This record gives sequence, structure tokens and C-alpha cells, in this order.
Amino acid sequence: MNSYLQKILSATGLTRRGDLVEATRAIQRALHGGAATAPSSSPGQTSAASADVLDGLIREVALPATARTSRLATETEAPAEPEAPARTTPPGVGRFVESSFTGEAGTRSFKLFEPDGFNGRALPLIVMLHGCTQDPDDFAAGTRMNAFAQERGMFVLYPAQAPRSNAHKCWNWFMPGDQRRGQGEPALLAGMTRHVMETRPVDADRVWVAGLSAGGAMAAILAREYADLFAAAGIHSGLPPGAAHDVVSAFSAMKSGTVGALPGWPGAAGQPPLRTPLVAWPGTAAAEIGVVEPGADAAHGAPVIVFHGDADSTVNALNGSHAVDAALGAAPAVAMRESGRVGDGAGRAFTRTVYQTAAAREPAPSRAEHWVVHGAGHAWSGGDAAGSFTEGDGPDASREMLRFFAEHPHRRGAARA
Repeated sequence: MNSYLQKILSATGLTRRGDLVEATRAIQRALHGGAATAPSSSPGQTSAASADVLDGLIREVALPATARTSRLATETEAPAEPEAPARTTPPGVGRFVESSFTGEAGTRSFKLFEPDGFNGRALPLIVMLHGCTQDPDDFAAGTRMNAFAQERGMFVLYPAQAPRSNAHKCWNWFMPGDQRRGQGEPALLAGMTRHVMETRPVDADRVWVAGLSAGGAMAAILAREYADLFAAAGIHSGLPPGAAHDVVSAFSAMKSGTVGALPGWPGAAGQPPLRTPLVAWPGTAAAEIGVVEPGADAAHGAPVIVFHGDADSTVNALNGSHAVDAALGAAPAVAMRESGRVGDGAGRAFTRTVYQTAAAREPAPSRAEHWVVHGAGHAWSGGDAAGSFTEGDGPDASREMLRFFAEHPHRRGAARA
């Protein structure tokens, strides 16, 4: 473990114990590599914009004069499950069929899950993008998305990356030709999605995309470039759009979390300006609420839900924060946070932050949602061990993404040709 990470973890422990003075000093040492001056506030006091640690990132916020109150769901108050479409036939197990699609950027195979018992109804479609070394069967098993789809009535599309296009079967999120609308893999995946929409009874207002690792990075690109097609996106252990421009910069962004190529983010090379949410670490107390003032303009797109383990040694968890930043852009937002733990205390602890544009009126849907799973590595949170790269002790990312997606059907009006 490098010294920077050790200092950040030390600061996190100090903050949770309530020693904010020493925590602030540790944070400053981690950021500046040297001794830090004592904070101006006295022990036991916090300023209106005191330090906060989340996945290794320092964030600050000034609380509004009149805080908006909104209760986030906890493990004792779970969010309401969206109602599934009424079945027209007895429940079954669905079909998982293999096919392929050819577009201007090439050909890719895919597997499509089709639920039983919902004949004659237009159903949602979820596009699931696997991570490196994975394939559709592996990813379906690990996320259990087919079981959820059969239960709720949804199509699930699993594109498969071809080994000829990437030796490790990674989506090429880091190549300039695979990051823009109408080009490369984004165009191919959008074309495949439209093909399924044309050949199956899909509700065009409820088409979503999610992915893990390289698939999460590609989902972030699709959310930005094809917001007219995808109503929302799930990014698990991924990176923000435009985080790299070649293999070398890709590894740099993955390992350090530094991002120097994001469109609309001017500033010092290697590290863009960051948004600054929230005050003191809330522990397991009720959510803290603050108005987030953005640090810089950024690419917009579909709303996103982001999952990341803060012990991820493959893709630095800072990338999850950058993915949220990219989705929020420059508009002020209200941030609401809660902390909790899965199950009876034996599962992973997590921190969930929900962002809503400040101009929105209740009950407007959130713009972004950020889950940090404490102690988790590079794996799908709450996943099934039948698939690779899964973390069974974490909050169920599949279930939470489906809940977020159900809250975000398409709202037309900003579509691009």
C-alpha cells in the first residue's frame, strides 16, 4: 500500500472516531506530502465547510441557510420496488438466445434475455456491458440480471466484445475512435440496441445501459453520447467519459484516478477541477444535506448511478467521483448522503450520496447517485459467486440500479440527431 493511500485511510479512521482536527492534518499531509498546519477551528468544532473524506477525495460544502429535507432509504426503510407489468401468461424462465449484429464499425455477437409471460406489452430494455475477460453468460450469472428481468418483465441485451477487437475482451473506452457518437464501438452498441428495439416490443422511453469496469467506462460514454437513446446509465467500477486517449493514459487513469482529457474540464494537466459536496462524515446518522457548487463545466448526458469499492486496486475509486462530476456538469445540485451496512452488520458498509439539481422541485428524480462500498475491491457489489468479479457482501448493485432506472424513464426534448 502506498503512503498516500495509508494517509487517506488513517484520516478516514480519525474522522469516524470524531477526531476532526487530526483527520484534517492527515488529509493535508496526504495531499501535500508534508506537514500540515493546524486548522483554524478549535478541537471539537467544525466550520461551515469542514473537511470530508469519501473514496480518497477531499470535498467541502457550505450548508444552505435553509436546508432541504429529504430522507434517503436505509436498510430498515428500503425504497419501494417498481411494479412489474401484469403478466398475460403464467410465469416462466424466459429465453436466453444468441445472435449477432453488424454495423459500419463491425460485427459483434450478443445474447438477449427475453422474459416469459409478458406477451403484448412493451417492456423495458437494459443493455449490460461486461468487463475485461468476461462474456455475456459470465456477466449474466454474476449480476443475476436475467432473474430480475424475468421477475419484473424486461429485456436484457448483453453485447460481447470480440477478442479480435481487444485481446482481453475489454471495451475500448480509452481509444479516441471509440469515444464519440457515430464512431467505433459507441455507434456499434447504439446500433445493436436499436436493432433489438426494432425487432422486439421495447418501450423506447425505458432503455438503460449498465456496465462493469471497461463496460462501466463504455456505459459512461454511451450515457454522454447517446442520451437520446439511453434514459439512464449504471457505472460500476468504471471511469468517466474521456478519461484516456491511449493505453498508457488508460492505465494512468485506472491506477491513480487522475483525469486530464475530459472535455470541458480546463485546468492543470493531469487533474481536473472537482465538484465539492458535503460537510462532516455522517457515520450511520441521518443524511447531511448541502448545496453543491460545481468546480467546472463538464459533459452532460443521461442520469447515472455509480458504484465503486473504495479498496479497488484495479480502477481507482476516484474515477467513480469523476463519473458523477461528468454527469452533473456545471449546474448547482443538492447533495443528500446516508451511510449504512448490509444485513445484520456482517455485510459491507456503504455510503450513498444522491444529487439533485438545485432548480428541480420535489419530487423530481435525481441527476446522479453515488454508492461507495467500503472495503470492497474490483467487483460487482452484491453479485453472485457464479460469475467472475463479484462481491457478495456488498449492497445489491443490480437491484439498486433497477430501482434507479425505474425512477428515470426518458424525458424527451433534449434529443440529438
